[in-house]
Amino acid sequence: MTNWIWASISILSVFICTALQWGSTNHHQVPGDEWTRDQFMSWRASAIEENRIALLDIDESSIEKIGAWPWPRERIADLIELSISEYQAKGVALDIFFSEPKDKNGDQRLASLSQFGPIVLAQALDYTKNRPWPVQLGELHQPNFPAPPIAAQATGFLGNHSLLAKKGFAGNIGYLPDQDGVLRRLPTVSHFEGFYYPTLSLALFDCCASPTNKKTVVNKTLEMVDKQGFSRVNYSKQLNAYLVIPASRILNRELPTGYLRDKLIIIGSSSLSLSDRVTTPLYYSTNGFLVHAQALTNLLDMQEGKIIVQWPGALIALLYTVLIAIVTMFTFPRYSALFNTSLLVFAALCWIAIASRLSLHDPDFSINAPLFSVFFLLSVSVPFGWSRSQRRSRRLLGTLEQYVAQSVVRELLRSDLKDPLKPRTLPITTLIADMEAYTTQVSQLSITESAQLTRDFLECLTAPVLDHGGTLDKYTGDGLVAFWGAPLAVDGHADLAINAAIEMVRNVQEFSRRRQEQGLLPIRVRIGIESGIAIAGDFGSSLRSIYTAVGDSVNVASRLEDTARHYPHDIIIGEGAVKLATKHQFISLGERKLRGKEHATTIYTVSVN
Repeated sequence: MTNWIWASISILSVFICTALQWGSTNHHQVPGDEWTRDQFMSWRASAIEENRIALLDIDESSIEKIGAWPWPRERIADLIELSISEYQAKGVALDIFFSEPKDKNGDQRLASLSQFGPIVLAQALDYTKNRPWPVQLGELHQPNFPAPPIAAQATGFLGNHSLLAKKGFAGNIGYLPDQDGVLRRLPTVSHFEGFYYPTLSLALFDCCASPTNKKTVVNKTLEMVDKQGFSRVNYSKQLNAYLVIPASRILNRELPTGYLRDKLIIIGSSSLSLSDRVTTPLYYSTNGFLVHAQALTNLLDMQEGKIIVQWPGALIALLYTVLIAIVTMFTFPRYSALFNTSLLVFAALCWIAIASRLSLHDPDFSINAPLFSVFFLLSVSVPFGWSRSQRRSRRLLGTLEQYVAQSVVRELLRSDLKDPLKPRTLPITTLIADMEAYTTQVSQLSITESAQLTRDFLECLTAPVLDHGGTLDKYTGDGLVAFWGAPLAVDGHADLAINAAIEMVRNVQEFSRRRQEQGLLPIRVRIGIESGIAIAGDFGSSLRSIYTAVGDSVNVASRLEDTARHYPHDIIIGEGAVKLATKHQFISLGERKLRGKEHATTIYTVSVN
């Protein structure tokens, strides 16, 4: 291809990134963006203790100990009063609202606490459009909260009953999950019928946090919203980072006085019976009040000066894509498909590393846009590389290199065989090797250790096969099958197989010695060798095939390998191989009836020293 075509392709990759970044007002529509961002957030989430917040959990154990839900309002008031007076919490927010009055004394106590104490009650605004009729239950607090630059537009509400909906603080616990059901954003401030309602975490912060920089943090938070008035929750803490206390321990006074000193409290429930469960980027199903705790952590971090500086994520993504386009414009015409593929994979991995950091500083840019550009370039570079590459092999020769020595492959390429993998009857020598007591060896090992043992053992067996010109038929888990004499006929194939076997035994003995020095069990290999006529070729189905050998001599080699368990010798050799071998001295082990054979067979071994 000419250079101008490559330049056009590179420019098109930049256009793809640009279109994904700015082609839509909603960047979250780019496929996979939110999932990728969720993974980054999960990686960053810290388990370091959050000592400024405590969560009082009306959990299953509390319901079992204190009584079935709903609890009397008196009990809720007790929970709040004890948290503030005896345990010295700085402020309390409820992730529960009370649409209807119940016990009069309890409601009056809650009303008094909400008007005069550091208490934030809950109310839930609704954001569902096109309902047949709006949701309106109870009454909304009339807040004294300033109008933000952008507010989420609510369509209905679930509020408290009239006695509680008076002066004091109230926070919105309503939310609108993304289309995949994951709760990633909260409405920072919502607008409904002329009033503005802060989310629960912002209301608790405004009510009860330290006055230091409070106004600055509130104003900064109001600016960090999208065009719909929602802000992304930075799930910076794992659940185990929060102090979660069963409500029963507070009500039963099981904690020391001052245990919650200067902490901000959110009262909610993890009980399945209360159905307050949500899906977040960190957890498929978690407590709803944990979302507000995460948002409150973000506010407190900002108050302590841990402000996340905003970076131009979309611009950085575009510049990165331009850089990749310029580099590939140079490399595509000059280097191999493997080089270009490796380069693009490396570029994609580098971008993932950059984006994982960048996503913290820009909540809206498209993370995956540069990856789509890279994948586009990859789809072009591979065909280009293959069109330039020189191939000199027939069908399956490339696959054959995986289990045949390079020298054999080169000889096949030099030969003029029309179909070297076609099944043919040939005299071959088969070698079958296996680890003795493999199950015992791995029984006390981990999966990783077992896999490493198997790999190391097969390394001891594989190199001798290839070094002596053998064909590696297959691995059998903890062993292998190999043969000599196919696909190319070779003189002295029995001696070559025996040489490979001797080298295998020496390799395994050395490997076993190293293991024993480490206090591990010794390793022994069992090897069976036999020569004879077999059919060797490409066998299988239309879906998958393999180059292998089948025949009686192959079966005998397998029986000989199994017979080695009864002898102190690692190598057992059959009569056929002994007759063909001319370079070794053999030791007769007498006759033995092999499984599946009518008559006894004389078997031999050979010295490995």
